[in-house]
Amino acid sequence: MTGSLARRQLLGAGIALGATALIGGTAQAAPGTAGSWPKEFSLPNGWGPEGVAIGSGPYAYFGSIATGGVYRVNLASGKGKVVHRGLGRMTVGLKVDSWGRLFLAGGSSGELRVVDAHSGALLANHVVAGENSFVNDVLLTRDAAWFTESFSAQLFKLPLGRQGRIGAPESLTLSGDWVQSGFTSNGISLTPDGSALLVTNAAADGGSLMRVNPRTGVARKVDLGDTTLPSGDGLVLIGRTLYVVQPNPNQVDVIRLNRSGTRGTAIGVIRDDRFDLPTTAAAYKGRLYLPNSRFTTPGRDENTPYNAVSVPLV
Repeated sequence: MTGSLARRQLLGAGIALGATALIGGTAQAAPGTAGSWPKEFSLPNGWGPEGVAIGSGPYAYFGSIATGGVYRVNLASGKGKVVHRGLGRMTVGLKVDSWGRLFLAGGSSGELRVVDAHSGALLANHVVAGENSFVNDVLLTRDAAWFTESFSAQLFKLPLGRQGRIGAPESLTLSGDWVQSGFTSNGISLTPDGSALLVTNAAADGGSLMRVNPRTGVARKVDLGDTTLPSGDGLVLIGRTLYVVQPNPNQVDVIRLNRSGTRGTAIGVIRDDRFDLPTTAAAYKGRLYLPNSRFTTPGRDENTPYNAVSVPLV
């Protein structure tokens, strides 16, 4: 989620319910792309999407800021249904694991939630942050679910043990190069070699990417040359290629990282006429799927239409 004025106004209100162009190259569909699948599909009116997750099957899950619910879409047909009605509190970022569980970031509720992706049943709910907090995005690793908290210099961790057993939440204080100023952290990913976490930071040097030691919390700024990420939101890592969704300029920055994630080079920017402040992304069969948040659309309510779009990977 971006720290833009529109986003801050949205949070303060409490929320009522073309062609792809590339700078530095030409977008190409990766092998295995399902070319006949829908490139755009509707989400429920009033949904207020922000996060998206895709597992091993051709299903995308979209969280709702308005209700906290989760909507599942069959990517092959574009048809979907609500699989979790929510608790009346935000769902922002989300991920799905191999056990069929959805890990939900609860935004201003300060909650880390786990939901059964099939039945919609609430499996766990931990309140880890109080007022003036925003649990924003989530990353699943082999042994943990990691959550960003935008208004403080910390990450939250849900340990995952044998058979996927969920442990008690822990917090990790961020230090080193980390700069905290208002709405700061957002998207989260792994380095290509899996040794550290990558977290966006809106406050450092005009918008940066930080490499975080998951044991100590020490953050070091990733050397991206002249590239800045002032609106850096969702992160998608494929091999050594990092896709950074930036809602305010309506684009996805494409960065080639070294294996350890200490350096990166911008190799392209994806833009599309259908983008309407996309916030996050998930990849499947050679394409990125992005929900349009429409945060700057005036008069959003339960009748506001929403959609998601897909573009080829670079």
